[in-house]
Amino acid sequence: MSKIAVLGYGVVGSGTVELFYKNKDKICAKSGKDLDIKYILDIRDFPDSPYADKFTKNFDDIVNDPEVTIVAEVIGGMKFSYGYVKACLENGKNVVTSNKELVAEKGAELLKIAAEHNCNFLFEASTGGAIPIIRPLHVCLAGNDISAVAGILNGTTNFILTKMINEQMAFSDALEMAQKLGYAEQDPTADVEGHDACRKICILSSLVFGKHVYPKWVHCEGITKLTLEDVMYAQSWGGEIKLIGSVKKCNDGKILPMVRPAFVCNNNQLSHISDVFNGVMVYGDGFDEVMFYGRGAGKLPTASAVVGDIAAVAKMTSTSISQTWADSTDDSFIADYKDDVVSIYVRANGVAAEKISEVFGTVEYLSRENQPDGELAFIAPAMQEKLFDEKLAQLGGEILGTIRVLELE
Repeated sequence: MSKIAVLGYGVVGSGTVELFYKNKDKICAKSGKDLDIKYILDIRDFPDSPYADKFTKNFDDIVNDPEVTIVAEVIGGMKFSYGYVKACLENGKNVVTSNKELVAEKGAELLKIAAEHNCNFLFEASTGGAIPIIRPLHVCLAGNDISAVAGILNGTTNFILTKMINEQMAFSDALEMAQKLGYAEQDPTADVEGHDACRKICILSSLVFGKHVYPKWVHCEGITKLTLEDVMYAQSWGGEIKLIGSVKKCNDGKILPMVRPAFVCNNNQLSHISDVFNGVMVYGDGFDEVMFYGRGAGKLPTASAVVGDIAAVAKMTSTSISQTWADSTDDSFIADYKDDVVSIYVRANGVAAEKISEVFGTVEYLSRENQPDGELAFIAPAMQEKLFDEKLAQLGGEILGTIRVLELE
């Protein structure tokens, strides 16, 4: 029998235990192993839990128990998780995790330790909740040259944008609703400033292109500056505004990972993903494009991916040779986003159309209901972003907003 330890009994941890016991017979049958949870680590007491006899507050009980071969880390953050996971791997125990911060910051190191001790470090739940994306990238799509990945990777921000789009809510009101419904934390910074999506695109970038991409190297923008006016102009253009995490391979061999709000045209499936759902588009030479869609967060959706990794790792007899990447000592392989050629939406006040034509040439003007006199919105022609910045400085007037257009196809 293979024994499992679950580190953390919060939302995801309790969901993992619940789902495991609900489907235990099926999980054991599919893994080919007799599995059971032996320990649940948490500093709190749960005397009324049906699993009360499994709780421990001492990590040493787990790391020193040879019966425990699989550890599910669902504590989150770095304070305790990094040390616990590292110790487990060094003792030859397989680890599965939903901890995106841990994988984004320490993934290369932990994968290396796993390989050195003939065990595995799996993290399907770290990027898309219930959406299977990690395993398809390094197994199902392994015969392809993947050129780009782009997705809606944060359900909280997508919920907020959906309310702004469909119900004409102001950002602050939509955020308040998300907090009341439990989709957003009381401190929503990680979501609305794009940090959560940044960690996820770092993981996907590292896996696809084989070198560790650290969050500090990725240009990241959130949604806090978006307005209803921007939303209406996007709709008149024929699309929606989404917070997009993406990475693409550039012509010079470098890669460009990025998180930012973007105009997404209605022809792109990402524009139709609403509420707390996530979606990831993958572009490659053998399949053109493929989309992965589903609930990206929540108790049972995330637990589904954790339990899936438990079943997968139970069948493995050696370290995965495909779910890995090398560490990076510098960011020389990452392109400067200012060198990227992109079309950008501009909303300005007090600028004459003649001046816009003089600076940008032919542009695509947009309109909205109740558009005030003196306000103009347009899509500038594609150019390097650093050149766009120079031209924007020449425009004069009051620049009310700029948003990039998503173009990856």
